Amino acid sequence: MKINAEEIYGLIERIRSQSPVIHNITNYVVMNNTANALLAIGASPVMAHAPEEMEEMVNIASALVINIGTLSENWIASMFKAARRAREKGIPVILDPVGAGATTYRTKTARELIAAGPPTIIRGNASEIMALCDDQSRTKGVDSAASSDRAIDIARTLSEAHRCVICVSGAVDYVADQGKMIKVENGHPMMSKVTGLGCTASALCGAFAAIEKSPVTAVVAAMAVMGIAGELAARKAAGPGSLQMHFLDWLYLLDVIDISQLLKIEG
Repeated sequence: MKINAEEIYGLIERIRSQSPVIHNITNYVVMNNTANALLAIGASPVMAHAPEEMEEMVNIASALVINIGTLSENWIASMFKAARRAREKGIPVILDPVGAGATTYRTKTARELIAAGPPTIIRGNASEIMALCDDQSRTKGVDSAASSDRAIDIARTLSEAHRCVICVSGAVDYVADQGKMIKVENGHPMMSKVTGLGCTASALCGAFAAIEKSPVTAVVAAMAVMGIAGELAARKAAGPGSLQMHFLDWLYLLDVIDISQLLKIEG
């Protein structure tokens, strides 16, 4: 797949000009971080979880991001209701199976959401993606117990079975689109010390998918932008706390020169 800095920056400009509404059913830990990241890139975040307003909220959204980080019975009902309406409306659905493999409840919920209607995009770490297919796979809390390259074959299998884009994030991000596999090698090790940046990546996938018809292009662009912002933030950060601040600033400030100087995509 060929996507260059100018094309990625063009997508950012479209997000900034269109300010698409991204409906997030996400977890308590990351709501503030995720909303701020979406605002910084130019999108308009909505965090809504009540079953009673799901259909109305999806009706005004350009993408739906479902994150299973803090599950409850009512939230699960909202996830299914929102996903069903999003499919009817024809907007992209992004699933982040946070902690799949850690407990039976999480794994079962993620698999049932996929079975009810495959999402447009699934983004998770290696252990989470592996747990969607493999009952023996285990996740360390909500962190990956495996490197991203260990999930490549399962990502391909899931992509072909469900005809959706699978993103395995890690030191190297792998994006599977049925027969294709793309590597995104942007990012910085300090990013793993900030909680919720994986959830932020899923939300950014939603922002790019809201304005780009090709889901694989949207995911590759989102992961590249995420990694480049992290690299630039790490240059000024004294540690994980200041990395978060600089990361948001770079999402807001990112231009075509920054992207062209740092972009590392293969495949």
